[in-house]
Amino acid sequence: MKPKIAVITYEAKGSYVADGIADEDELLKNILDELNLDHAFEIWSDQTVDWAKYKVIMLKSPWDYFDRFEEFKDWCTKISNLKIPMINSIDTVLWNTDKHYLKEIEAAGYSIVQTFFLEKGSSFMGFEEFFDLFQTDSLIIKPTISGGAKNTFSVNERNCAEVVSKVEDLLKFESFIIQPFIDEVVNVGEYSYIFFNGVFSHAVLKSAKSGDFRVQHFYGGQISNVQPDGVQLKYLQGLVNDFAKGTLYARVDGVWRGGEFLLMELELIEPYLFLCKSESGLTNYKSAIEDCLASLSDFRIPKI
Repeated sequence: MKPKIAVITYEAKGSYVADGIADEDELLKNILDELNLDHAFEIWSDQTVDWAKYKVIMLKSPWDYFDRFEEFKDWCTKISNLKIPMINSIDTVLWNTDKHYLKEIEAAGYSIVQTFFLEKGSSFMGFEEFFDLFQTDSLIIKPTISGGAKNTFSVNERNCAEVVSKVEDLLKFESFIIQPFIDEVVNVGEYSYIFFNGVFSHAVLKSAKSGDFRVQHFYGGQISNVQPDGVQLKYLQGLVNDFAKGTLYARVDGVWRGGEFLLMELELIEPYLFLCKSESGLTNYKSAIEDCLASLSDFRIPKI
């Protein structure tokens, strides 16, 4: 029997794997095996794949999509034209690829880290106005379409001229966001709250290694379990209800400052789910997958 589910991975598999961090592709494979579901892992950019043979596309780790964004959009169009349901949905994924979505979330009344957008092709006069605008001596600048801290720079007066030159070149090809450096990221860490089918599952605190500002585990960041209190969870749940409705998975990233949550990113494409840090999270993920697939009109889950 031909596989019914295509689980999406990426070409340079292993590029973002760090020691001591579980390969979630393998965890997902185990779950689908336990559910007795026919599936195969496919590289989204592989031109030889016959996508028409699949009933469902599960987007798990297309972790190079931002390096090949036009190609990724074309692939999404191909899947859409074939009318194959994708989890998370294609519309949700494409909306979430570009950090301009932060404007919509802020307009809805949710707090985000202060953000200025530098549009592709625009002139760039340097960082002095942003030091003044944000009342800070340290900035973060990164592309609106990116991941894994690619082309992300920490800017201060000492390296300002060097980064200006790099950004001037990069602006010819892509848009950027400028934000004040958030002290809480270094002093406390960045929180990630994971939701499955719109229901809170588990959360972690990601802390950068000494001397770095990047909290990603493949840059040496440390990960610890945390639990939001009732007030925090109510706020986070509202954000998910408004902007991640109908998603199998959603990850809310941000920091807390004086009781206020500052959103950094809402991850609806290919977030690492930190399943290795939560046994209950793994169970929740399995149940959510089963429920999500069962809700599809043209998909039958076999009885075990």
